[in-house]
Amino acid sequence: MAAVHPDDSTPLARAAEEHVALARKVDAIVHLPRPEKTRIFVVANQKGGVGKTTTTVNLAAAMAVKGLRVLVIDLDPQGNTSTALDIPHSEGTAGVYEALVEGESIDALVQPCPAHESISVLPASIDLAGAEIELVSLVARETRLDKALQSYLAESEDAGDRYDYVYIDCPPSLGLLTVNAMVAGREVLIPIQCEYYALEGLGQLLRNIELVKSHLNPKLAVTTILLTMYDGRTNLSSGVANEVRQHFGSEVLDTAIPRSVRISEAPSYHQTVVTYDPTSSGALSYIEAAREIAEEGVRA
Repeated sequence: MAAVHPDDSTPLARAAEEHVALARKVDAIVHLPRPEKTRIFVVANQKGGVGKTTTTVNLAAAMAVKGLRVLVIDLDPQGNTSTALDIPHSEGTAGVYEALVEGESIDALVQPCPAHESISVLPASIDLAGAEIELVSLVARETRLDKALQSYLAESEDAGDRYDYVYIDCPPSLGLLTVNAMVAGREVLIPIQCEYYALEGLGQLLRNIELVKSHLNPKLAVTTILLTMYDGRTNLSSGVANEVRQHFGSEVLDTAIPRSVRISEAPSYHQTVVTYDPTSSGALSYIEAAREIAEEGVRA
C-alpha cells in the first residue's frame, strides 16, 4: 500500500508553514532598533471594534519584549487599554483626566505595567467620560495633552530614561479627546478591519486629521495603516486588504493581524496576547508589525 503524504497545497498546510516561518523570523529578532527621538503615535479610527485598543497594547508589548521603552496613554473612558495592561483604573483612580482637566504632572500619574517593566501607562477611569464637556470651557483646550506630554518626555529624557515610543489609544469618536491626541501626536496609526464597510467613515477621519494638521499640528501625518481581523481563507478579507493597499500604498504594513481567539481571550486575563500566548499567530504578527514600524522609523 502506497504511503500517504500530506498535501502541502491545502489551506491548513499553508497556514502551518507560514506560521513556522513567521515564528523563526520573530525568534531571530533580539532587539528592535531605537529611534533617534521619541515617536508619538495616535491610534485612531472613529469606528468601534476595529482593534484600536488591541493594537495599542500589543504593539507596546511587542516593542517592550524586544528592548524598547514605551509609554501608553489610555484616552478612552472605557479604560480597556488599562485593563489589558493590568493597570488599576476604577472610578477615582488618578490618570489622564487629572492631566487633561486639572493640569497635574504626568510624572505623578503614570503607573508601571506589571508584565513589562519597560512600559509605563497613563490610565483612564470612568471620570474621563465627562472630560469632553469640561474641556470646552478651558483655555487652550486642544493642546492640554500636548503640553503635559512634552513636559513629561523632556523630564524623562533629562533623567536618562527616554521613551522610544508613545502610543495614545483614542476613543471611537472625533471629539475633543481625539483632537487632543492628534495635537500631541506626530504619527497616526489607523487600524482597519478586513470586513465589509472597512473604509466607511475613513474619509471623515482623514479630513479631521488634515484640519488638525492645518490649524493645530503641522507635524502630524498618517504614517501607518494596519490591517486587523484578517482571514486569508476568505475572499472578503483578501478583497478588503487589496482595496486598502491600493488606496494607501506604502503606508500599509506588510503584516496583517489575523482573526484570533487568543487575541480576544488575552484581555480577560489582564494580559496582551504577547504575554498570554507568545507563540500564537496573533502574538507573532504583532511582533512582526512592531519590527516593521521600528525599522521604518530608523530609515525615515
